[in-house]
Amino acid sequence: MSKKMLFILASGPESPKKLGTPFHQAMTALALDSDEVVILFTCSGTQLLKKEVAEKTFTKPGSTRSIYDYIQEASECGVQMFVCPSSLELNDMTMDDVIPEINGAMGAAGYTTMSLQDDVVTLTY
Repeated sequence: MSKKMLFILASGPESPKKLGTPFHQAMTALALDSDEVVILFTCSGTQLLKKEVAEKTFTKPGSTRSIYDYIQEASECGVQMFVCPSSLELNDMTMDDVIPEINGAMGAAGYTTMSLQDDVVTLTY
């Protein structure tokens, strides 16, 4: 059984129904004793990391939990979260724009190397 998981979150505020699942699955992986669980934000998923965007994004109308609530909970559970530096540039952002729960930046070489390891399962949203 794989002991590491990499979730690549490329969907952003334009696809709110997709956004809760990777956080639920990441926290479940930790609860099932995965050694390492990473969410990488890229493409329009990076927009969720801009201060106040995730706070105003909900998986469905009327929901009381924002995507920022999911991010905070995942962070508290030990999910590591990174942003793709190229995606920051694509979205006209810098690390100064990013919410504090993000552990740092991980470029294409970093997340590609991780995903090529035999004990890593990679899921993309």
